[in-house]
Amino acid sequence: MANGINYPLDFERPLIELEKKIDELKALSASGSVDFTSEISKLEKKAKKLQTEIFSDLSRWQVVQLSRHSSRPYFLDYVQHLFTDFFEMAGDRLFGEDPSIVGGFARFEGQVVMLIGHQKGRNTKENMARNFGMPRPEGYRKALRLMELAERFEKPILTFVDTPGAYPGIGAEERGQAEAIAYNLEVMSRLKVPIVSTVIGEGGSGGALAIGVGNRVLMMENSIYSVISPEACSSILYRDASKAEKAADALKLTAKDLKEMNVIDEIIPEPAGGAHRDYAKAAENLGKALRKNLGELVELTANELVQDRYQKFRALGVFSGR
Repeated sequence: MANGINYPLDFERPLIELEKKIDELKALSASGSVDFTSEISKLEKKAKKLQTEIFSDLSRWQVVQLSRHSSRPYFLDYVQHLFTDFFEMAGDRLFGEDPSIVGGFARFEGQVVMLIGHQKGRNTKENMARNFGMPRPEGYRKALRLMELAERFEKPILTFVDTPGAYPGIGAEERGQAEAIAYNLEVMSRLKVPIVSTVIGEGGSGGALAIGVGNRVLMMENSIYSVISPEACSSILYRDASKAEKAADALKLTAKDLKEMNVIDEIIPEPAGGAHRDYAKAAENLGKALRKNLGELVELTANELVQDRYQKFRALGVFSGR
């Protein structure tokens, strides 16, 4: 079962209901009143088959829903499972603190690294505090400060993307939202330390790209990465936000789509049924990918790292002349 499925998605409800029946039968069997071993075995086989049927051929819109799942592991969940000695650092030294981006030094299998990631909340109170994972300029400037600090101490940078996008409020615009994002892109492109960026949930617009300029860009299997959300896209293109599912297909925003277009470098498999069903396994898979990619990048010199990053982003896109 999942680490905690608070609000099941419509397409996973049949599986959740079946698993609840299995749990109820197990509880009755444990009480010793009746033996349901045979029935439990049959239902478990049925549940496994149903899970395969549901998750083996997800539509793009279903992947969008999974990427936003309220029980999906967030950045700090991965920090807890994969890293030790995490020392959070706050503030941009210019305006203030932005809790929607969290960062600081930590150890990954004994190696000191800089961690920076978007952080959402689990409930309304937490989401208000984290601004639903939508950073303001001070969040991006904090991330920039930490990345430059990592470069000063020659430590690798690991970023974790999970945001609907940068916060579009008046205050954020007044404090230079666009400039903060643009400057992050510029600085990240020339940092002389390894950078591995992983999309763990939503990768929305410049709000995601502001911490996504890495030597390696990875995506969790059921995450998304796009210039715009399907809802906003459908409002613009079709004048109808209810056509978000159609827009998701047009955007080709899944990990599979982006790997086929060489926008990302690797897809990290998730546990059967999604990362929200097994945090430990999801973290284990993420850890393997980080270990492999960091191992390759630490062998490069500072100048080679910058050139590697430049070539990666320079090669994106398809161009044709007339």
